[in-house]
Amino acid sequence: MARMKFLCDAERCIECNGCVTACKNENEVPWGINRRRVVTLDDGVPGEKSISVACMHCSDAPCAAVCPVDCFYTTDDGVVLHDKDLCIGCGYCFYACPFGAPQYPQQEAFGVRGKMDKCTFCAGGPEPDNSPEEFAKYGSNRLAEGKLPLCAEMCSTKALLAGDGDMVAEVYRERIMRRGGRPDDWGWDVAYGNKDA
Repeated sequence: MARMKFLCDAERCIECNGCVTACKNENEVPWGINRRRVVTLDDGVPGEKSISVACMHCSDAPCAAVCPVDCFYTTDDGVVLHDKDLCIGCGYCFYACPFGAPQYPQQEAFGVRGKMDKCTFCAGGPEPDNSPEEFAKYGSNRLAEGKLPLCAEMCSTKALLAGDGDMVAEVYRERIMRRGGRPDDWGWDVAYGNKDA
């Protein structure tokens, strides 16, 4: 079965935030939570780059390793999901994640986190596929419909790649060979262990 992965090509990202908007609209993400965001590295310095960041659905997810209630699980496709009914809002996953993917609502009183929310690779959650309960808690389940995450599909420059890890890696390899330069695959090593995975 395919191992789903994200990769953002920093040479192509133009910081348009189309991926952020697509994610918020498709999943009706609550105010104050961003499952995806665009970050600029070396802002204002020659050679600055922008990248789209969200949960990378790591091969050996650090968020899952530190969760005291085991609310994280990995699907057969390699997508790291969570069960909001089990989450206690401790915040361990937030501190363990190198990408800052887990988000907590800001509408509660100081010190109260609420249930964690994060990118689901548009794969929903533990409820039945495309049920109203699943959509209310986790957003759209595009994977069950045979579609890829909307953030990647809406990327106008095709900087954000999503899908089978082997296919994503091959597309990126071809781009690097055409460019004749050094790859700038921010986050790939951290999330998946090595560049060829």
